[in-house]
Amino acid sequence: MKPEDTAVVLVEPAPVPVVRQHNAITQARYDYTACQLDIFFYLLSRLRRDDTADQEYTIYVKDVEALTGRQWNYQQLREATADMGSRMFEVENERTYQQLWMFQRVEYIKGKGCLQIQLAAPIRPFLFNLKENFTSYQLHSALKLSSKYAKRIYQLVSQWKDKASTRTYPLDEFKQMLHLKDPKGKEPELFQNISQLKARVLDIAVRQVTEHTDLKINYELVKKGRAYDAVRFTIARQQPQQLPIPFEQPSEDARANAARQSLEALGITQPQLVATILGDPKHLDQLFKFTYQLKTDKVKATKNPGGLFLKICGLR
Repeated sequence: MKPEDTAVVLVEPAPVPVVRQHNAITQARYDYTACQLDIFFYLLSRLRRDDTADQEYTIYVKDVEALTGRQWNYQQLREATADMGSRMFEVENERTYQQLWMFQRVEYIKGKGCLQIQLAAPIRPFLFNLKENFTSYQLHSALKLSSKYAKRIYQLVSQWKDKASTRTYPLDEFKQMLHLKDPKGKEPELFQNISQLKARVLDIAVRQVTEHTDLKINYELVKKGRAYDAVRFTIARQQPQQLPIPFEQPSEDARANAARQSLEALGITQPQLVATILGDPKHLDQLFKFTYQLKTDKVKATKNPGGLFLKICGLR
């Protein structure tokens, strides 16, 4: 059985072109946090077709922080991977029904700030098929999105990036995919009011995806009678706002490039200062922390953020 012949069955779906049905993981119903989706997309970026079945993938926490601008502590990551490992994906076709799990093993290396992940063999083909929907830039973009719903919707619309729009998703199916509604009715439905769904999910996703990725998207709510019944997304290509950090680079090179970009954004371009900061791991840690705090308004420095950073480092 080929993975591209399978599809996740959640509710009775509208007819979908066969080429879109291979992506069982995108269509599945699951609720990953922003932290879990960061791990998921970063892991996806590391997959290579020539990987062995027992391949281990090393993720350095500081690399994820450098790419996303967000900080995750060790406890958050441990809880995130534990929960991800316990989640089941249901994949069904006319002949079979499968229950799949993500990880074979996750190992945290103490004192090195990294974790090693070994994927469960049965899920690997589905992840490789999913990766084919993304370029290296798009995976980098997905890591930049802060809303977990924006990440999931970007994952969804990327399946249709060669079209002007996605298919029309019944709202029940769409909500189940984003874990806003339990198909068995055992959990309370989130954002039942359409204005809540627009404000808390759709509007945020449209803004973030359009601002941070190569896709400009919008949505259309479709009525059946007097009530909204379905949603579809329109898609247009746009020029990337900035060059991505290639995932193919070695870990240390990617971190150095991210640091150079952050320094340039702060207006710190003097070669000697740049070399001093890049050559000191403590300065680099301070740089990523400062950049994160600046983006999240935990540090106020509207006039001269670069000068404030240099002062914090004792370089001015």
